[in-house]
Amino acid sequence: MKKAIRKFVAASALFTVELVVIWAVLLLCLVLFFWLAHEVLPGRELRFDSLAFAWADERANPALTEFIKGITFLASRNFITGAGFMLIGYFLFVKKHKWYSLKVPVIAVGSISLNLLLKYLFNRPRPLVPHLVDSYGLSFPSGHAMISASFYGLLIYLVWKNVEVPAWRFLLITLLSLLILFIGFSRVYLHVHYATDVLAGLAAGLGWVILAVFLLNRMEKFSKRNLHPVVKGEQPPTS
Repeated sequence: MKKAIRKFVAASALFTVELVVIWAVLLLCLVLFFWLAHEVLPGRELRFDSLAFAWADERANPALTEFIKGITFLASRNFITGAGFMLIGYFLFVKKHKWYSLKVPVIAVGSISLNLLLKYLFNRPRPLVPHLVDSYGLSFPSGHAMISASFYGLLIYLVWKNVEVPAWRFLLITLLSLLILFIGFSRVYLHVHYATDVLAGLAAGLGWVILAVFLLNRMEKFSKRNLHPVVKGEQPPTS
């Protein structure tokens, strides 16, 4: 009995800590995004953006440029679409977890749609410096940064929930986190986004995946508690 109580207390404490950390990160993302939006709205060039371009240019070389082009491809819509379909198929036919298969398209499509809406609202042109890859559309917030933060952020969540070996979990989360940061850096290095575009994209993408996962988890719990018993001919539990 005492062992069960200790396990319950430990689980409750861990849940509380996770919840506090998650909502603190969400709040930080919102504050960062709206602060950056306030800074870029007047349309002036920010010193931070100029310094970021200069710092990236000092490290530029042909080999690094080719590597960076490969990194930035990992957040392109073509790659994310293919990876997303593979992940959906895995959760539908291998893992057989339909709610995970639902989270992937909802978060991916939602991230792309939200990014397009934000670009339209802020209407910031691309940097005037020569681009090292083809680019089109508006600049704020960075679509690559936002999509990578949401898609690979979802993978981080899935790793956290499903990988039981602590060493593997830590390694995978570290690699995915570094990938998100490298993708963000690639957009500045290739001159297709200002650094403020990238930071805003990362904040918006991370905030979106946190909010979307929270809402989808609530829907999953509601479905299991209220809808499944009715489908099976049982009475839903009363509160």
